[in-house]
Amino acid sequence: MFSRDTPYEPGGGTSDRIKSSISASPSMAIIFLCIVSFFLEMVPGIGSLYIDTFQFNPSSILTRPWTLVTYIFLHAGLGHLFFNMIVLYFFGTALERKVGNKQLLGIFFTAGILSAIGYTFLSRPIFDIYPGPMVGASGAIYGVFAALTVLEPNLRVYVYFVPMRLKHALLLFAVFDFLMVNSTDMIAHTAHLSGLFVGLYMGYRIKRMHDKYIRTRFAGRW
Repeated sequence: MFSRDTPYEPGGGTSDRIKSSISASPSMAIIFLCIVSFFLEMVPGIGSLYIDTFQFNPSSILTRPWTLVTYIFLHAGLGHLFFNMIVLYFFGTALERKVGNKQLLGIFFTAGILSAIGYTFLSRPIFDIYPGPMVGASGAIYGVFAALTVLEPNLRVYVYFVPMRLKHALLLFAVFDFLMVNSTDMIAHTAHLSGLFVGLYMGYRIKRMHDKYIRTRFAGRW
């Protein structure tokens, strides 16, 4: 049965909608690239070389600077990929609706790059952790998460099926990462915390600029 309100799309309608979604949403484009990258990691013979080429290693930050970005698109297993992409889907699309595509990309990649830099230079002197190679979009996503929290602190979310406000969820994850920073769980908690603080800063900056614009726009109208 066809809906009169929905135009008929001959041949490849679903495919066209997927392409349109990816082109219109930077979050969806990043998710698509991460999934493609994960499949490349699985290719026998070249997967390990692909990972070695694009993962971030603090010891080669000056000789392989491109890895400050490329590590974001690598993931250490299906579970790692799935969890990160689910979080990015909900928080990333919400943030881009709030601040626009360019701002979302700016927050995502700034948080991702500075997460790697923070992981490199904060792990050993502050927490006495030797930082090894790192992959994953978690630091960048923490930036998105934190920026959205500044702009929409009371947004209702579910954390492992428990409803709570976004500001409480961010606090919960921040405390968890801080407490687990010296653990042996193979998670770069200092990168998470670095991305979180970057996101908070960028979120507050955007909010301040927006509030200033509102005050200027409506000044003298009362």
